Amino acid sequence: MRIDLDTIQSYISTDSYVLDLACGDGNLLLALQKNKNITGVGLENDPDYISACIKSGVSVIEHDLNKGLHHINDKTYDTVVMTLALQAMQKPDVVLEEMLRIGKECIITFPNFAHWKARWHLLIHGRMPVSDLMPYEWYNTPNIHFCTIKDFEILCKEKNITILNNTVVSEKGSSQKLAELHPNLFGETAIYHLTKSHS
Repeated sequence: MRIDLDTIQSYISTDSYVLDLACGDGNLLLALQKNKNITGVGLENDPDYISACIKSGVSVIEHDLNKGLHHINDKTYDTVVMTLALQAMQKPDVVLEEMLRIGKECIITFPNFAHWKARWHLLIHGRMPVSDLMPYEWYNTPNIHFCTIKDFEILCKEKNITILNNTVVSEKGSSQKLAELHPNLFGETAIYHLTKSHS
């Protein structure tokens, strides 16, 4: 399991109701069902991932997130999760607000485009970075809204979103200490646990 998924589990309460947006093959929901006894459902648009979910026994609904979440009532879920997909949304700010409308809390993870490897690649090669985390060329990438940790925190402030927990992770253990000291420079993947007060 990816390192960010382990951290996500620590932010989710036992016996809670979870919605996983762009749930992929359903591995996170499976882990949460096993480790946290959650009741969960995923939304996914990729037919292969949907088939994988069904084979694994994960509840999944076919849905294009870019069409919105207006069909889901306010505060239906305890936690709404989206891992490594926010940057692929047409309107990520709207998706974020909708997550906090339909869930009491939400958890977002995204690749940090300010990571030093991305900066170095641009500086040395003058080209958009390609890496294990972002393995696409600029012309065929599904990622259309790259952001940094600083960018995301500014968005949260503008939208009056409360950050309950946040951390960054790096795939290699030696980089993790640096990531904790200087998240925007050394953190490869950002993880945010959020909520929003509603008057």
